[in-house]
Amino acid sequence: MFIDMTAMSDVTVLLLTFFMLTSTFVKKEPVQVTTPASVSEIKIPETNILQILIDPEGKVFMSMDKQSDLEQVLTAMGEQYGVSFTPQETKTFMLASTFGVSMSKMKQYLNLPADQQDAVLKNEGIPCDSVDNQFKEWVRNARVVNKDLRIAIKADATTPYSVIKKVMNSLQDLKENRYNLITSLKTVSEE
Repeated sequence: MFIDMTAMSDVTVLLLTFFMLTSTFVKKEPVQVTTPASVSEIKIPETNILQILIDPEGKVFMSMDKQSDLEQVLTAMGEQYGVSFTPQETKTFMLASTFGVSMSKMKQYLNLPADQQDAVLKNEGIPCDSVDNQFKEWVRNARVVNKDLRIAIKADATTPYSVIKKVMNSLQDLKENRYNLITSLKTVSEE
């Protein structure tokens, strides 16, 4: 007995193609963050997002989804802090999924090979203290570049509240009172 498998292979290729075209890739993040659980199922939009990542030690990282916005924000930050970037450094910054170094180290960071950038990024973070709050300037410049940005905070479940409060206070200083907190969905056991 002979079974023609042509139709089965056609369906397999169509399914594979469908999943490849409709899937979205998760951005590589510099640190592993385990988000707290909640029962909220509100989805965050996929475009115009400024994501703030806070690791368990309190280091702050940021990412934006539009490369053109990244270029303009980097240029504005460079003008503000007196740092000029070459076209290659700007291109490297635009291709990075997440950034998180102080402006004094940004040129040096952008000139490192990609594998070394990841290692440096894990030990850095955007300054967010009262003396040098570069985080606030990044957010302000990002908002000037793209008025439709939605802010999303993703923090580890073990991050101290005081660190998250510092980030929220910086946002409040900028009159940014609407933001999303990224959590994982808590499953409610049925009893």
